[in-house]
Amino acid sequence: MTLTRLAAAFATVALSAVAFGASADDYPSKPIRLVVGFTAGGGSDIIARLVAAKMSEGLNQRVVVENRPGALSMIASEHVAKSAPDGYTVLLGATGSMVVNPAVYSSMRYDTVKDFVPVSLIGTLPLVLAVNANGPARTVPELINYAKANPGKANYSSAAAPFQLAAEQLNLQAGTAFQNISYKGSTDAVNAVMGNDVLATFADPVAITAGLQSGKLRALAVTSAKEDPSLPGVPTFQQLGMQNMDMRLWQGLLLPAGTPPAIVKRLQDEVARVVALPEVRTKFVSFGLEPVSNTSAEFSQQIVTDLARWSGIAKAANVKLEM
Repeated sequence: MTLTRLAAAFATVALSAVAFGASADDYPSKPIRLVVGFTAGGGSDIIARLVAAKMSEGLNQRVVVENRPGALSMIASEHVAKSAPDGYTVLLGATGSMVVNPAVYSSMRYDTVKDFVPVSLIGTLPLVLAVNANGPARTVPELINYAKANPGKANYSSAAAPFQLAAEQLNLQAGTAFQNISYKGSTDAVNAVMGNDVLATFADPVAITAGLQSGKLRALAVTSAKEDPSLPGVPTFQQLGMQNMDMRLWQGLLLPAGTPPAIVKRLQDEVARVVALPEVRTKFVSFGLEPVSNTSAEFSQQIVTDLARWSGIAKAANVKLEM
């Protein structure tokens, strides 16, 4: 689907919300459920509980986190998509579930554009290309040269589709043929590099922190437009002349399609307030997440752009996954 058609689809969703005709004057009048597609205790769950607690204060109503893990967050996303569009069921969505899954899986349980109304981003984070500190490459150019000279040893570990597509974008840009080795989680993927089982990995900053501190890992570059404060001295791909490697993952709140605009705006404003709180910003940064809020329209455009981009990478690299 083209960017124009995706944008038009979001506009249709917005119009249907207007037609719903509800008001936010008495909203919320009962507890709100914030649905998370991961188990309790993980990073996304901790972030959701922090946001929920602060939103409860601002909305004068309980915001309760509900964990519905499984199927790459598809269970949680499908549940929210099919919930009543009344503002009382909210999804903590992410790049993987909202724009990467549709790019790589042929069978989806929801349509990101048709089934949701974006509220606001809450944070973004870059990915980091890391290698074993004692490996054959100390820089991105050295890694690329090594991969081309030793194609049989050129591989990378990935814990989820976003990490895989980031590596495939590197293949497309650099003319390399790194082979994907999939692992169940980021810890396993990073440990594989530290154990010299694979050559490199793309991971989030927090996942590689322990390896960097122990001296077992070396960070070569970050997929953001500017250097990451948590990784001083590590260049961006853009600084290395690789413009199309600027890709940040995000988390944000979404509602079922048809939710009245007044309610969307009420939650959008509340997210902006919460994300600006010093204690929230400090906690986010500790998870490698840059606190960010935006409008529903801006978030919608971000999703449209990202759907096209990740789908383009998946198609060019011929990445097709099955559940």
